[in-house]
Amino acid sequence: MSSKAGGTTTSGDAASALRDGLVAVVKRDCPTCELIAPVLGDIEARGVLTVFTQDDPAFPETVSVPQHDADLDFSWHNDIETVPTLMRFEDGAEAGRIVGWSRTEWESFTGLDELGDGLPEMRPGCGSLSVDPAHAVALQARFGGSAMSARRVEFGSQEDVHEAMFDRGWSDGLPLVPPTAERVAAMLTGTTRSPDEVVANVAPDLADCTVEKAATNAVMAGCRPEYFPVVLAALTAVCNSTFNMHGMLATTMPVGPVFIVNGPIARRIGMNNGINVFGQGNRANSTIGRAVQLIVRNVGGGRPGEVDRAALGQPGKVGFCFAEIEGGIAAAPGPGNGDGDTGWDPLCTDFGFEAGTNTVTAFPGEAPRSVVDQMSRDPESLARTMASALNAIHHPKLVLGFDAILAVAPDHSRVFIDSGWSRQQTALRINELTTRPGAELVRGAGGISEGVPEFLGETDLPKFREGGLHLVHCGGGAGLFSAVIGGWVNGDVGSQPVCVEIDPWR
Repeated sequence: MSSKAGGTTTSGDAASALRDGLVAVVKRDCPTCELIAPVLGDIEARGVLTVFTQDDPAFPETVSVPQHDADLDFSWHNDIETVPTLMRFEDGAEAGRIVGWSRTEWESFTGLDELGDGLPEMRPGCGSLSVDPAHAVALQARFGGSAMSARRVEFGSQEDVHEAMFDRGWSDGLPLVPPTAERVAAMLTGTTRSPDEVVANVAPDLADCTVEKAATNAVMAGCRPEYFPVVLAALTAVCNSTFNMHGMLATTMPVGPVFIVNGPIARRIGMNNGINVFGQGNRANSTIGRAVQLIVRNVGGGRPGEVDRAALGQPGKVGFCFAEIEGGIAAAPGPGNGDGDTGWDPLCTDFGFEAGTNTVTAFPGEAPRSVVDQMSRDPESLARTMASALNAIHHPKLVLGFDAILAVAPDHSRVFIDSGWSRQQTALRINELTTRPGAELVRGAGGISEGVPEFLGETDLPKFREGGLHLVHCGGGAGLFSAVIGGWVNGDVGSQPVCVEIDPWR
């Protein structure tokens, strides 16, 4: 658009033809900018001045040709944080700037006397539209997008974007949030890691997953940017030979990754560790695990019916993530969420981390099953109930091959804690109680063909290998219930739990 008296030009046109001299950036929705509009007209009349206006293309009427920074291109590329900003350009480069209004500073900066006679000596400025949260993410995506390398997928004008994502096979069966450039850019603000950094090599296709690809799937899963460090840590936890995501996908057993979050970050991002801890209703719990599962599907190629061969599957394969009740650390504020001194160390200490460390543990698990004991008021009786429930994992006569999580809710944990039983002591006693004579477990015993080989009949056999039983403190504060989450085959031929530290939350 050509300039003419009383007209405007676009910011792109103006920037390309910008002359050396003074440049002011203003907006009408700023009392200080309106106050100094006569000053801008005075400066223009006495020298070279270009004025960029962010909102109203006619503002200020005191200059002949205000340049409309309609797309905030000039403001963004010149890091305008406050309006009014007055800059000086020499040889095509910025040579200085001042912000707000101060008669003394403006006269010194411009070399002009008697500016703004009758106006207040100084006034602070207002926030630039280019740093307004309503615009900043979109501007970053538009102008700062050179670091983003994802291929843009264009949908036809008649396509429904949600149905189109289903049709392209990106979904886990539930609706997805469209991963626009603006949304992905917003997700990337949740980490300081570079978008092109490779986070993990994702099975089964062994494809590299960059931070940007992880962010794209986190958007589709419905995550908020503050969840993203947990997503990255959880992805790292499952993409290694110890966890063996490929093997877990290929097994016909109904297992998938279960994520347990420890540390202050759980409260910061509003995770649930209390009422309905395994259920619906909490955004962080519902979307973090889903984001990892979408990455495995969309980046790694782990789709059900293809590499994923689960005979039955289970709802947790959409995404299974929750926080643990910890001493002095609660998760999302609300009824039933645990807080205070629990008397038990958190799960992360099983893996060598100190209590209070932000971690995520990936456990290869099946769906939870309820454990009911309304009567036990002493730890020995309750431990025997827990042992009986744990013995049933996968099959009462199969031992040593499967790890487990015992999720102990507050009304049950209180029985142990009030009696002085630590988490480790409780686990030790349950392990003792789940150790049984091999003669009861061999094939054919009890009229059941399933069981361990005959040569183990003379040996007492524990249900779990050493370190294979993990107690987790979570759930609502009313109800004498706990839950068992059985594991997949452990050891070198299966999968083992992995706990990793979450990058510092900013």
